[in-house]
Amino acid sequence: MGLKDKNNKFDRKRLINSFKYAFDGIIPAYDGEQNLKIHSLFVVIVIVFGFLLKISMMEWFICMILFGMVISLELVNTSIEYLVDIATDKYSDIAKKALDISALAVFVNALISFIIGLIIFVPKLIIYINNIL
Repeated sequence: MGLKDKNNKFDRKRLINSFKYAFDGIIPAYDGEQNLKIHSLFVVIVIVFGFLLKISMMEWFICMILFGMVISLELVNTSIEYLVDIATDKYSDIAKKALDISALAVFVNALISFIIGLIIFVPKLIIYINNIL
């Protein structure tokens, strides 16, 4: 919802600002966040291979959903890291659990996405390589 109490009526300025605030998060999200950069690089690699190997429309839909899920979870994980940094400046077992669990959520999603990517791309890659040889 945001930091201020808001009424429920439609407000164009609020809508425009919500997009502005979202875009304002891009640079801080990527600044110093190695894993987000790595996930984004894999998105680009999968897109290149998707065009090269001519994946189907359904496979594109699956890849797009997986891209969104992994990147979104990584952004949530980054947000949780920032919130924990605000909440405490000393070591906390509870804070560590929160950070570890949010990192695990990203890992599980990335692992499942990787497996689905193998299912989509390995057969096409084998065919592509056999056609070259």
